[in-house]
Order: sequence, then C-alpha cells, then structure tokens
Amino acid sequence: MVAGELVQEHLRRDNAPDEIDISCKSSVRNGAVPIGDQYTDLTNGSAHLTELDSKALEQEIPPDEKQAMLPGEEKCIETKLYWRRFAVLAVFSFYSLVNAFQWIQYSIITNIFTHFYNVSSDKIDWLSIVYMVAYVPLIFPATWLLDKKGLKLTALMGAGLNCVGAWVKCASVRPDLFSVTMTGQIICSIAQVFILGLPSKIASVWFGPKEVSTACATAVLGNQLGTAIGFLLPPVLVPNTVEDIKLMGHNISVMFYWTAAVSTALFILTVIVMKDRPSLPPSQAQAVLPDCAPEDYSYRQSIINLFKNKPFILLLISYGIMTGSFYSVSTLLNQMIMACYENQELNAGRIGLTLVVAGMVGSIICGLWLDHTKTYKMTTLIVYILSFIGMLVFTFTLDLNSIYLVFFTAGVLGFFMTGYLPLGFEFGVEITYPESEGTSSGLLNAFAQIFGIIFTLIQGRLTTDYNPLAGNLFLCVWIFLGIFLTALIKSELKRNNVNMGMDHRNLQAVPTECPSDKPTNGVKMETSVSFSHETSL
Repeated sequence: MVAGELVQEHLRRDNAPDEIDISCKSSVRNGAVPIGDQYTDLTNGSAHLTELDSKALEQEIPPDEKQAMLPGEEKCIETKLYWRRFAVLAVFSFYSLVNAFQWIQYSIITNIFTHFYNVSSDKIDWLSIVYMVAYVPLIFPATWLLDKKGLKLTALMGAGLNCVGAWVKCASVRPDLFSVTMTGQIICSIAQVFILGLPSKIASVWFGPKEVSTACATAVLGNQLGTAIGFLLPPVLVPNTVEDIKLMGHNISVMFYWTAAVSTALFILTVIVMKDRPSLPPSQAQAVLPDCAPEDYSYRQSIINLFKNKPFILLLISYGIMTGSFYSVSTLLNQMIMACYENQELNAGRIGLTLVVAGMVGSIICGLWLDHTKTYKMTTLIVYILSFIGMLVFTFTLDLNSIYLVFFTAGVLGFFMTGYLPLGFEFGVEITYPESEGTSSGLLNAFAQIFGIIFTLIQGRLTTDYNPLAGNLFLCVWIFLGIFLTALIKSELKRNNVNMGMDHRNLQAVPTECPSDKPTNGVKMETSVSFSHETSL
C-alpha cells in the first residue's frame, strides 16, 4: 500500500494508534548494513509508513527483533526509546545547575562582595552581566560546534569549562584579587554558551514525541534549580561578617571549593554518560531528517533560513524581552530588596529562591501541558499575559513594608516568567523544523542575553538614581510590548505534523544528494507553504 493511501486509511479510523512510524528502507548490498551511532543509510531509498503500537514504541526491543526484513533483502529504520536518555538528561541538568549557581552566587550577596573586594556594586553586577556579554559573540561558534561535531563534544566543553572556572575562583579569595575572580567568572560564562542551547537538542534527539516537551522543560529545570540554589546558599554560607574580613574570606573559600569539587565530579560523569545520539531515532521527525555528512552541512544556510522565518523573528524578540526581564530581576533582586528592607540579606535570597522554585513548577506544568495538547501559541500567549500581570503586582507591592507579601508576589511572578522559558524553546523548534534545534535555541538565548544586558544596565541605573519602582515599570512596558509580538506569531507545528503523519502530502522523504561537490547519503525535505496549524482543545 502506498504512503498516501495508508495515511488516509489511518485518519479515517476512529481508533487510530497514537503514533505513526515513518520508516525508510534501503537496499542492502554485501550483507546487512550495521546500525551504529548514526542512523541507517538512506541512499536510493524510498519511504513507507507503518502503524506502530505506542506501547511497543516505549519498550526496548532488541534491534534484530524490530527490524523487519522487506522483499529484496531490504531493511527498514524503526524508532526506539532507550533508558540511557534519562541518564543523559540527568547529567546535563546537574552540570547546568552548577553553572547557573555560579552565575548568581555573587549578585545575591552583592553587599558582602563589595565589602570584601572593596569595589563598587556596579563591578559586582558585571560578574553577572558577563554571562550575557560572553554569550552573544560566542553563540555562533558554539552552535556550529553542536551541529558539526555533535552533542557529546559540546557537552564536554560546557562541563569542562565550568569545572575550570570554578577552580580559578578558588584562587581568588583575597581582597586584592578581584581580577582573578572575574577571570574565573568569564570562563564559567563561556561554559554557559555550550549549555543553554542543549535542552531542546537533547529532548529532540533522545526523547519520543509524547515526552519531548516535558524532557525539554526538565533540562531547563536544572538551570532554574541552579539559580534557586544560588539564591539560597550564598547568604547562608557567607554571612555578613563586616567586622571580620578574614572570616568572610574563609566562608567565601568554602563556597568556592565545594562548587569546584561538584563541578569536577559532574565533568567525569559527562565523559562517561554523554553520547551524540541513540542508535535508532526516537521519533519519526528525527528519522526523516536529512542525514548529510557533517562536512556537507551548511551552518550558514541554516542561519539564513531561520532569519527568513518571520514567525521565528517575532519569537526571537518576544522571547528576548521576557527572558531578559527575568535576568534583570534576578541580578538586581538583592539591591531592590535592600532598598526597601534593611538588613534582609537572608530574605532576599529566600525571595529569589521562591521566585525560581515557583518557576520550576510552572516549567514542568507547561511541559506536560504541551505534550498533552500541542497548543504552543495559545499556551505561550497566556503565560506571557500572566507574566505581565505578575510583574505589575510585584512592582506595586514591593515597597508596602510587608516582606511576606513580597514572597507571595515573587512566587506568582516566577511561576509564569520562569515557566515561560521552555515554552519558547519548544515553540521555536516547532516553527523552524527541520532546522537544527541547537541553532534555533542558541539564537533565542542570544537575544535573551542581549535584552538581559540592556535591561540590567538600564534598570540598575533607574533603581540606583530613583527607586526600584522606576526600574520595574521600565520592564513592565517592555513585557506589555512582548504580548503583542507573541500574538502576531503564525503557529505552524511542523515537527508535530511529521510525528503525527498529518502533513504527508507536503513532506516527503525522497532520495537526494546533500549540498556538496560529492554525493552523500541523505533525504530531501520537500515542503510546501501549507502546514497544519496549531491543534486546538
């Protein structure tokens, strides 16, 4: 039965299975073609569709049982989920956690570090801002490395630099060594470039279509948890002992050495656990992607394609506004709390913890919701609107002389603002498929860093020269603009259409040559401008 007839038959059935497996078959010459780390060769292949029970997809059946032999000694590609995916996700989440912890560990106790190093608060702010500054110029080589060399090398770069930066900081615990601690923070900020773009890549390459959004949210969760711990632990580990600089230095040293030890252990785990991709693809969307050799991949053309995608451009700006606002609030939270409430360093950290932990819950809920409904634009727009309302409430209740009210409003703000982060990643992958997930996520993060730098500098100046109200109102205006930009995004769920077999007339897997001077193995993605739009409830 040809592909189109089978899909039509599938769509007519009321009890159609949850998933359709798109399998490509290729002639086997001189024996069976082994399946290694890359997917099966697709040269001179043709595409057919096979119904697959969703329960069977979740089981780890040995490859020899799942690969059905076809007439003419042909072998087909199947989809399969591996238990290793959970180990990959866990290791990434933990070293992302440590990197985020190192980002915020200075800002949440700004007053202590300004006293220890005898520098202005602006210089301590730059220990956080440097994370954003480093990301913008380095995102392009980082995403190029991810697309050319694979997931494992990129992960090793992130975990390794994170470890090196942590050990450099251990040598900076002296009042005259602020430049050394800045050097260590710069190294950690470079590590971040190889970390922030990986959640959607790991989710797409290792997880099935019914769990991909939840996996992405979980990967982002690690970074958020690191920020939360960065709000909580530094005020506890480094209390404000103004009268005893030596004791303050000892406390800072303890924090730095523990961070370095954990970073080292996670780097070793990354070497052991990380792998570029599973032997068999986890979803149909991964199975039909072009399998060009790395030297034939055009990174430049991928960037051009993304910047020609108008919905993605709108998402870039709106995502940058929201995430940049979160970075600014996180960096300046200590200064805002201290301006309204004296001697509340511990509560400033706890408020930051509340903000991020509430956001972690929001991230998981949003990920589960997306996997269940696939309503990307509707969910993104609603969360954006609620983030704006949360920012307004936080702004006008900050100085009401009720620290417990600030805890509540910060939790509401964090639930929606931080919960938005994985939504942007997954929405971007959907509207840019089949472009690389790492490239689209990298560009989203780059715009977030650009807006984060601008917002932090402007809000910090407004907070210092006037009051926290002026700085927060500045963010409210921009978030309100982001609502309109999000509403203008045209939602085309391209990846989901492939996974569900909804766009079989417009997307075909056909033999072709990759764009190079020599023929290589691959499939050509033939698409029309018509994609099925976002599914509704």
